[in-house]
Amino acid sequence: MSRKPVPAQSGERSRVELTFDKPQLLAQLFGQYDQNLVALEHRLGIYITARGNRVGLEGSAEQVAMGRDVLNDLYKRIQRGEDIDTGLVDASIAMMAEPELDGIVSAETSAIPPIMIRTRKKTIVPRTPAQAHYMRELTTNDVIFALGPAGTGKTYLAVAQAVSQLITGSVQRLILSRPAVEAGEKLGFLPGDMKEKVDPYLRPLYDALNDCLPAEQVERRISSGEIEIAPIAFMRGRTLADAFIILDEAQNTTPAQMKMFLTRFGERSRMVICGDPMQVDLPGGVDASGLRDAVIRLEGIEGIAMSRFTAADVVRHPIVGRIVEAYEGPKA
Repeated sequence: MSRKPVPAQSGERSRVELTFDKPQLLAQLFGQYDQNLVALEHRLGIYITARGNRVGLEGSAEQVAMGRDVLNDLYKRIQRGEDIDTGLVDASIAMMAEPELDGIVSAETSAIPPIMIRTRKKTIVPRTPAQAHYMRELTTNDVIFALGPAGTGKTYLAVAQAVSQLITGSVQRLILSRPAVEAGEKLGFLPGDMKEKVDPYLRPLYDALNDCLPAEQVERRISSGEIEIAPIAFMRGRTLADAFIILDEAQNTTPAQMKMFLTRFGERSRMVICGDPMQVDLPGGVDASGLRDAVIRLEGIEGIAMSRFTAADVVRHPIVGRIVEAYEGPKA
């Protein structure tokens, strides 16, 4: 593999060579058409060459050291059976830049990190520092507000943690809810029974469930009542005990709806409220967002945690992060 050098950042130049003992894993480490190495070059401003089972890194001393640690981290992830892509390259770089996150895999150890969520279909580890902090909050606080743009893993990680606790018996039920609010357009009358009418609004929650559990288990647990997916209006008058409760798209609740939902909290339960305060779809004339109101009222209360994400935490296609930054930045 040989490419045009990427301009290195300023600073003392260095060269490091890594030797990997399992050449059969290198195709996955490098990625299709060496896309993982290309991503690492461009993110760190270094030059990478590969010959057999040896990889050379050249550039500023600091960035080369970072590249070495990232490649060792990715290699150990592959040995543990994780899939590697350019998104995980970016995630590993971000995690290496946060040395205080002592639960993350380092280049010197192949131990599985304690920050993880196990489900029937996969084991999930954090991809950004904010995700690592959020995953800790999901195991230590009763009520967690997850605030930030789309694609940062707010709902996905909450669903994964809920599935994990349901599997281990820590909770008896998983309750997923969402306001039935259209995103800027009126869909008009929807045919079918109540389930068929509300399912389109709840589809992202089904998608997250199916990514953590086999489809037949999702259907069986829904039929038995272990998993319930319903609009927020169906929560009124209930007390939700022994349950992991998730409210998605919470920015589209009114303050009255948010108060109603939060006061459903029961014994031995955990509640996660996910939303983007910057993306409110409530129709004109409706009260201010219940999510914004709740954050102002509840921040700092014991047992309630606030996890905030930014465009830097987007773990979808990299262009999604750039789009979020463009919309959140100043207008031209």
